[in-house]
Amino acid sequence: MKKHLFSWLLLLCAISCYCQNNTGQIIGQDSSNRVITTAVPFLTISPDSRAAGMGDAGVATSADANSSYWNPGKLVFIDKGGFGFSTSYTPWLARIINDMKLLYLTGFYRIDRNQVVSSSLKYFDMGDINFRDGNNVDLGRYNPREYAFDVTYSRRLTENFGLGGSVRYIRSNLTGAFSSTTDAKAGSSVAVDLGALYTKQFETRNATLSLGGSITNLGSKMTYTSAANKDFIPTNFRLGGAYKTELDQLNSLTFVMDLNKLMVPSPGPGNKSKPLLSGVFGSFSDTNLAEEIREVDIASGLEYWYKNFFAARVGYHYEAKDKGNRKYLTAGLGFHYESINKDIFGLDMAYMIPTTIGQSALAETIRFTLFYILPVKSVKQTESTPEN
Repeated sequence: MKKHLFSWLLLLCAISCYCQNNTGQIIGQDSSNRVITTAVPFLTISPDSRAAGMGDAGVATSADANSSYWNPGKLVFIDKGGFGFSTSYTPWLARIINDMKLLYLTGFYRIDRNQVVSSSLKYFDMGDINFRDGNNVDLGRYNPREYAFDVTYSRRLTENFGLGGSVRYIRSNLTGAFSSTTDAKAGSSVAVDLGALYTKQFETRNATLSLGGSITNLGSKMTYTSAANKDFIPTNFRLGGAYKTELDQLNSLTFVMDLNKLMVPSPGPGNKSKPLLSGVFGSFSDTNLAEEIREVDIASGLEYWYKNFFAARVGYHYEAKDKGNRKYLTAGLGFHYESINKDIFGLDMAYMIPTTIGQSALAETIRFTLFYILPVKSVKQTESTPEN
């Protein structure tokens, strides 16, 4: 029985890593693949529909309630409201089964003009699985699930520059009640995010340029069995920019692009067993230059706004063939409504179209994000603005 339950654990880990792999490309892999695998890859799935509609680019886009996931440094630049929250729903493998999903809930509070705090919960539900032993005896059902809870602090250091950081607790439970009869156990980890954003308005051009960078999920390795068998979590390095131009008083366009690289050792003998820091920071030079370049994903997108009421988005995400081969187009819509009391209600939707042969966990799936921002009149304003 222990043997078969442990086999189930390995299968669940494989499903989690293989099907998630960011956007869940579930095509067959050939021997030339050099895909980097990690524990809890659900952490890299874009949780909000706005960024998902722009090819999963978000490190330097204008701040919103979901900013802490992309770049904690940009959260302080959210320009409307003193309090707000957002919730997102993403069906997973919806064309195959109907009980896998990713849920995301986040909220923020503005302490004053130069300080904002937020918290979020990311929950991945793998649906019910029926466990059976080698003799096909029913052992019962269990619902494997993973979640991450974090808190964020973001501060404006100058009028144009902000920094932020997050602390995150991660837990992955793939076997549940069966853990008492096998060596398998739930995995957990603690991680941090660091992010920065520089944004500058050019009044003569009616334009805004933003540049951002972040390191996310920098934390301890995770194991489901023993300390001798640990996996890296998906530490990610992201750089990007956004350029917004006001076409006239009613219309605007924003061009965005992100470059992403997993700070995880490339596949190779002994790389998995490297110490945390040498594995993470050595990931930029643990293989040849050509392969290091191929490990960089490119996410790009375009966002159009009309009267700050209606948004249309398109995007494209590129990943090298031997690193996962995730190539897909995205599209999205957004609707904002501002009441006479300055409360803001919003709905964002996103749709992904794979451009490679095979199937994706998010193919032909509509994702939703709802948010509400409330202006808090009692928010304390600082006496002076930081100098540039």
